[in-house]
Amino acid sequence: MTRLLCLVALLLVALAPPAAAHVVKAGADLRIAQTIAGSELTLVIKATTRVPGPLRVEVIGFPTAPELSLRLRSVADGRVVQGTVAPGRPAQLGVEETGPHELTVGAGGESAVIPFRVLVDRGSGWEFLIYGGLFVAGLLLVGGLLTGAFNRRGRPAFVVTAVAAAGVAVAALIVVLEPWLPAGAPDGAEPRPTDSAIGRPYVQRVLTTVPARPAAGEEFVARVDLSDGSTGRPVDDLAIHHEAMAHLVVTSEDGRYFRHVHPLRTAPGRLEVRLRADRPGRYLTYVELERTDSGGQLLTGSFTVTGPAAATAATSDPAIQDAAATGGTVTVTPAVPQAGRPATVEVSTSGTPRPWLGMAGHLIVRSEDGQFLGHVHEMGTPGSRLRFTFSFPTPGRYLAWTQYATDRGITTVPFTVEVPR
Repeated sequence: MTRLLCLVALLLVALAPPAAAHVVKAGADLRIAQTIAGSELTLVIKATTRVPGPLRVEVIGFPTAPELSLRLRSVADGRVVQGTVAPGRPAQLGVEETGPHELTVGAGGESAVIPFRVLVDRGSGWEFLIYGGLFVAGLLLVGGLLTGAFNRRGRPAFVVTAVAAAGVAVAALIVVLEPWLPAGAPDGAEPRPTDSAIGRPYVQRVLTTVPARPAAGEEFVARVDLSDGSTGRPVDDLAIHHEAMAHLVVTSEDGRYFRHVHPLRTAPGRLEVRLRADRPGRYLTYVELERTDSGGQLLTGSFTVTGPAAATAATSDPAIQDAAATGGTVTVTPAVPQAGRPATVEVSTSGTPRPWLGMAGHLIVRSEDGQFLGHVHEMGTPGSRLRFTFSFPTPGRYLAWTQYATDRGITTVPFTVEVPR
């Protein structure tokens, strides 16, 4: 029995459950980054344990967030509940059933409609075998002890005890293998699509601005319409990808203007975000997203800003802090990177980084001609330094930005890297 328990313990260490990145499961919080009303924030929809029951909604600001109006609607029966949420003041909304819901979030004249599913874990069928096996083994073990006490030969007691040990071994084996055994879907889960074996088609995009030719210094809306590459229908099944439905990076051709924002879903297949550019010229856009049951995608585009340069600097955006005001030193090792080989980018931070988009820091790299964009993450270097590993694909000049969040907000540190031939 001792050897069996040691073997089970070793298997538990060696056989870790398989990872499921970007999959929201029952019992897990749903975190969604939004750029709304000039603020960068993360909306947290807490896990639901029962229905009917409360649905708790929280908001985290970087550094602050406005008060948000909330409207929760059940897609199944149209039932609506409303509330408000602000940092330090969570909202509690009532849900009556599992399944698809829509949470409308509003602030500063903007609103986003976030589709999600209320999931409640109903337990695994294998748990019945585990606990049932242990219960039966316990009964047999007690029976074996009693039999041994009243039977001098002891053979029946040995048989009963052996059967009990076998029951414990089977239950322990199921515990080890449970992550790989088929599990029942939680209540409220979406039915599996018939085309999941081959994945869904990639997304096509149309990028526009409102107005069509925005002026420097004036606010405008960047709009991305997403359609299915096979049917042409609006794509409304985006997976939560690094705590956002989509990440939008906007840079001027010279790299002096940079934004990393998280558009609002305003309609099925439509994402929008308000921006303000301080200089005329051509701007490059990159949308990072991931469709459910499909791979990640990078969608590119561009637009033009007209008029004279604005007096207000681009870094006046309240959602972004100026690196020159907060400090930040970048060191690249080796000092002269080689194309195709890993280089280390180390950043000294001003203040202690806090998680943003699930990571301690972000490194975004663009080739000078705009044909390449890379985005990697810091995985948690201790102290007030961030460390990234990145391979510059080809020789040339690269524009790069590191980003991290502290209690003072989000800091962006720009730098350039020359990769020789």
